[in-house]
Amino acid sequence: MATEDTVRAGTRTGADAPAGTGIPQGTGIPQGTGIPQGTGTRTRDLRQLITYALVGGSGVLLDLGAFLLLYNVVGLHEQVANVLSTSLGITNNFVLNALFTFGKRDRLLLRYLRFYAVGLTGIALTFVLLAVFSRGLGIDPNLVKAGSLPLVLVFQFALNRKWSFA
Repeated sequence: MATEDTVRAGTRTGADAPAGTGIPQGTGIPQGTGIPQGTGTRTRDLRQLITYALVGGSGVLLDLGAFLLLYNVVGLHEQVANVLSTSLGITNNFVLNALFTFGKRDRLLLRYLRFYAVGLTGIALTFVLLAVFSRGLGIDPNLVKAGSLPLVLVFQFALNRKWSFA
């Protein structure tokens, strides 16, 4: 809450500005600074996207490491190893995104199930892209997979932000 002196002086910040002023809550941007409305929101969105991408990178490394261990060392069938390692990566990403990217700690089971479903949609989207561009057009699958990553990242970020962590 703003102190009485700051309210009287007319220097309320985003955290204590009245609703509908166009200043994002918690930005600390004083009214009348000339900063365009929504700048704080865009900064938060970009920060979330970057954190989401970093968390995703950790999940990819965990997924790959677990797959290599389960398939090559433990001797599991590659499809079983893939399901387990992918699930581990998705779970890792859910926990880290809940804590650091979106800061949500309520309704965790529902959020996890939604996050897992979004993870499966990413797998399906990559499957379709591989089918169309690799099998259909003859493009190297490695290039298709690499090219699909930014698209899948943005797609999953949007779904998770609006559905899993809304």
